[in-house]
Amino acid sequence: MNEETGTRNLGAVASVRGSVVDVRFDGPLPPIYSVLRAGVKSEIVIEVLAQRDARHVRGIALTPTQGLSRGMVVTDTGGPLKAPVGKAILSRMFDVFGNAIDRQPAPTDVQWRSVHREPPPLARRSTKSEIFETGIKVIDVLVPLERGGKAGLFGGAGVGKTVLLTEMIHNMIGHQQGVSIFCGIGERCREGEELYREMKKAGVLPNMVMVFGQMNEPPGSRFRVGHTALTMAEYFRDDEHRDVLLLIDNIFRFIQAGMEVSGLMGQMPSRLGYQPTMGTELSGLEERIANTDTGAITSIQAVYVPADDFTDPAAVHTFSHLSASIVLSRKRASEGLFPAIDPLQSSSKMATPGIVGERHYALAQEIRRTLAQYGQLKDIIAMLGLEQLSPEDRKVVVRARLLERFLTQPFFTTEQFTGLTGKLVSLKDALDGCERILHDEFKDYPESGLYMIGAISEAKGKPNAAPAAGTAKPDVKPGAKVESKPTDKAKPDATNDAKAKQKPESETEAKPKVEQTPVAPTPAKAAPVPPLPEAKPQPKDEHADVAHAS
Repeated sequence: MNEETGTRNLGAVASVRGSVVDVRFDGPLPPIYSVLRAGVKSEIVIEVLAQRDARHVRGIALTPTQGLSRGMVVTDTGGPLKAPVGKAILSRMFDVFGNAIDRQPAPTDVQWRSVHREPPPLARRSTKSEIFETGIKVIDVLVPLERGGKAGLFGGAGVGKTVLLTEMIHNMIGHQQGVSIFCGIGERCREGEELYREMKKAGVLPNMVMVFGQMNEPPGSRFRVGHTALTMAEYFRDDEHRDVLLLIDNIFRFIQAGMEVSGLMGQMPSRLGYQPTMGTELSGLEERIANTDTGAITSIQAVYVPADDFTDPAAVHTFSHLSASIVLSRKRASEGLFPAIDPLQSSSKMATPGIVGERHYALAQEIRRTLAQYGQLKDIIAMLGLEQLSPEDRKVVVRARLLERFLTQPFFTTEQFTGLTGKLVSLKDALDGCERILHDEFKDYPESGLYMIGAISEAKGKPNAAPAAGTAKPDVKPGAKVESKPTDKAKPDATNDAKAKQKPESETEAKPKVEQTPVAPTPAKAAPVPPLPEAKPQPKDEHADVAHAS
């Protein structure tokens, strides 16, 4: 990188234990965070993390240590780990050392800056609050993101964090006027290759930079790749005065890599095996993501939650740095409600009347209230059935189930798997749809009519909407179904008005009752008298009243 060839400080390998290397120097010791190089072609990179005594330093290898042995010569490069910055890095893919990994020549017109930088001071920070639209209904309505803020996608394995992050990239990079930087920390190499191909196909690579330190890399490389990406983002914010969209997948892998490095360095572990310096390390990375008077860095981070435990120290420490927390639910994913965002656990500091407006805030609160009431009624419905609920509670259930379906959305990035065309929905259309559902305009529509659609106007085009409207009414009033059958069948039997006028009202009511008895029990019986006690339970109240009157 920037090796000083004039006066080189040379040392020798004293011991090697996995990724931890002890090096002896007879001259001055290299400072903390200095980069050392070893190997036949200087291919092994070591970062100094501790000075053990007057002659030994301990470092972590950022590359595999295969071929390293005691006594091998080590060269002090005289500086820390550096990353390339400049306009030439756009549309390129790099590793943690700034080497191009997209099979193209290395960029030429670039500067090299240290990855270890201080966060901007408070005097330079901006306090302006502005909404950052994503085109995803449930996020824009319930969990609005902040331009220049930090949002986290929390979830366990396989609930859709990477898919949701990739969809946000697809939706926002086209509208993003600035630069987009994707940082892959400890995730699958396949996902990085697919993302590069998709972004190239979409034509957004000219304003995008990718930095990867995936799960096959040593822990030291995964621990530093986030700092490399942030150094590039800070260049575009401070020097180019451009807004930056920084996407990180996955910030938990940064904490996990720090835990591995801490354990290898011999530090005493904290709770659940995490490093005792986790809070400091995470703050050093997150606090550099900030708004300044020259530009803004908007960050969206995927956060893996171990074993779906949101009290895990890694998740708790990450929560405290975010302006919006989007929680993905495994239960909703199992029900096929994608994106599987839990609207009750997710939150945003932007969801206030002063920022999003009175109408948006009131609608979001009403949606949360409706979904919360439905969650409380689920146990009663499971035990006693929907018929035992009050009419008002039944309306709440219908609204909540329609809202759950309407807040699903087909993604552009999953078209090849689902066969559904992706939808980009504006905030206005999303708010209008939720408002009309809360006003019961779609109570007669089938739930499937609002599933996986874009704007609410697409529900009207469903072919089964009209016939389903007739079938939905008896479900809303299950009690009326039992009483309507005897009355409808009694009308043709009582069409003879002459017989009805000749007898008093009590007898006219008794006559349809006697004529009903062969209709109520569907199996035919010979004698008309014995079925009378069996016919009583069907129109219970009417028969009881007539019996008392007689």
